[in-house]
Amino acid sequence: MSLNARIAEVTDRIIARSADSRSAYLDRMRRAADQGPARAHLTCGNQAHAYAAMGQDQGALAEGRAPNIGIVTAYNDMLSAHQPFERFPGLIRDAARARGATAQVAGGVPAMCDGVTQGQPGMELSLFSRDVIALSAGVALSHNCFDAAMYLGVCDKIVPGLIIAAATFGHIPAVFVPAGPMTSGLPNDEKSRVRQQFATGEVGRDKLMEAEMASYHGPGTCTFYGTANSNQMLMEFMGLHLPGASFVNPNTPLRDALTIAATERAISITALGNDYRPAGEVLDEKAFVNGIVGLMATGGSTNLVLHLPAMARAAGVLIEPADFADISAVTPLMARVYPNGLADVNHFHAAGGLGYMIGELLDEGLLHEDAVTVAGDGLSRYRQEPKLQGDKVVWTDGAGTSLNEKILRPASDPFQASGGLAELTGNLGQGIMKVSAVAPERHMIEAPAAVFHDQADVKKAFQNGQLNRDVVVVVRFQGPRANGMPELHSLTPVLSVLQDRGHKVALVTDGRMSGASGKVPSAIHVSPEALDGGLIARLQDGDLIRVDAVKGTLDVLTEGVADRTPATPDLSANSHGIGRELFEVFRRSAGPATSGAGVVV
Repeated sequence: MSLNARIAEVTDRIIARSADSRSAYLDRMRRAADQGPARAHLTCGNQAHAYAAMGQDQGALAEGRAPNIGIVTAYNDMLSAHQPFERFPGLIRDAARARGATAQVAGGVPAMCDGVTQGQPGMELSLFSRDVIALSAGVALSHNCFDAAMYLGVCDKIVPGLIIAAATFGHIPAVFVPAGPMTSGLPNDEKSRVRQQFATGEVGRDKLMEAEMASYHGPGTCTFYGTANSNQMLMEFMGLHLPGASFVNPNTPLRDALTIAATERAISITALGNDYRPAGEVLDEKAFVNGIVGLMATGGSTNLVLHLPAMARAAGVLIEPADFADISAVTPLMARVYPNGLADVNHFHAAGGLGYMIGELLDEGLLHEDAVTVAGDGLSRYRQEPKLQGDKVVWTDGAGTSLNEKILRPASDPFQASGGLAELTGNLGQGIMKVSAVAPERHMIEAPAAVFHDQADVKKAFQNGQLNRDVVVVVRFQGPRANGMPELHSLTPVLSVLQDRGHKVALVTDGRMSGASGKVPSAIHVSPEALDGGLIARLQDGDLIRVDAVKGTLDVLTEGVADRTPATPDLSANSHGIGRELFEVFRRSAGPATSGAGVVV
């Protein structure tokens, strides 16, 4: 089928908007590639330092004729999703050696868990960790010893940070290697129910802890469809994973075989062979449009609306909020995965998963089939699914139909005709709302404001019974320049309780919600932020606010708000403690949410 007219239009305008920056980027990458394999330019002393600890691989490295793969790893065992990466360097080295190549861990990058820092001071470092990860990967690859890179990362800021680094070193190929989701535990709706019971005092902390541990119970990605699993979807839609690699459980024979196959593919696509696929050419306008289509079709994380523009800028591609809205308007919502439904990503994968979804979207003309991918042969390869044949991976045709239409529906008969995110614009600025989990009757909320500068104060007001009414909760001075733009996910149980009591409830904030944002309508990433001249800084309790995802508007209806003096809260407490002192330069340098709130790009 021919490409959908709206997808073609959005792609063309991104290409036109990015013409100068993309051209300059590609010129830089081609000059770097023209210098040939990087190790050829190192002195003998340089190389001796690089190879000193490589044992049996020293000879092959010194000769410099075989590919050398640089591994950038986000391994730690604080993150369940990253704990399986402990074994991956050994698998990769052995696989490379079997092909006459070599592999080295070029370096590690930090990886924090937002699940640990939700509602805590450490969350104020979370968004900026993306830029630290990009910088750390840049340091790792600056040794200039590598013909390709393999990136081991899964969770929230890790994959975006690694993409920024892969684009910066876009003259060498990049293969992203996932670890897979943990097996299913306590159903997500049951976990949510216990959280709400705890918020209202119906159960104690012992029951809450029991539910949380039964949900997050082993190695692998958390199984709800938040930012981590949205990242994995994105890497597949953008052609940076091997087909079908995203949602295979850790520590299984197929997972190991996919890691070995990824190594073999990385070796095959270096400049030393005949199928050179540098990262800079994979990360083009079509790849990013495909990624946005995937985000909308799956009802994915709102955090990707921040990360995708920052990732794209690193490759000279300029994405704006309107691009998300226009793609969302023509992309069917095909999946219901918690918090948009009861299923988790294991159920989604079993129902047909990304292979089925990509095939459907290709057939509807909603994806660029001719996008460059690490697997080769265009995006149609990603209809396939991996199977074990002995100890090797083979790819076979994926599911031609959904195996559970309560979870995954065809593009011709979706859950919703349009995607899971809405852009909001009005006199309060620009923001976004994740609508895929919000009931249609709650897509427009008009109610008086209750204004806060700290999420802890929202919880106190709830506990004191001050929010038992129709209300738009405004939490401001939560933007990147104010305090690093923390997620406000810990407000979800409180707001959900108010909504379940029959009140009209919405959230408006210049901060973020979790990638698992749920059933409460939330206008987030409001820009300009309060600290940067946004009208949100002039709101007062009782101002009438309308949040309308149907019309795509975000307005204060009370007159005279713009004439008020903006609030000037004391933010000194956000500048120190739990490492926040180290990030003052990031807060001062952060760009607006509309361009990704970036520091390094």
